Amino acid sequence: MHPRFDGCHGRWPQGIDCLADGYRESEQSWLTLLVDVKGRGLKLDPQLATGDGALGFWKALPQVLPTTREQRCWVHKTANVLDKLPKRLQPAAKEQLHQIWMAATRP
Repeated sequence: MHPRFDGCHGRWPQGIDCLADGYRESEQSWLTLLVDVKGRGLKLDPQLATGDGALGFWKALPQVLPTTREQRCWVHKTANVLDKLPKRLQPAAKEQLHQIWMAATRP
C-alpha cells in the first residue's frame, strides 16, 4: 500500500508518502495505515482522496478522515473501461475518455 497525501497542512506541507505492508489492501490494513498517519501529525483531513478500486481503502477512509471527499483515479477507471472493450475499439474509446477527464467542466 502506498498512499500519498498532497497539500496536507501540518508537519508535511509538501505532502506525505507512506509505505506499509498490508493484507491484500484490506479495510483493516488501510485503517492501520491511516490511523498511523494521523498519529504522526496529520492535523486536518485532506480535502480529496484519489485512488483505484481498492475497496478496503474506501471503507477505511471515512472512519479516519470523515471530511475527505472521494474520487476514483481516472487512470485506473480508464484502464478498467478499456479492458471490457474489444481491442479494435480501445484507441477511440481511450481518446474519448481522455476528453472527458481533461475537460474544463463536466459535459
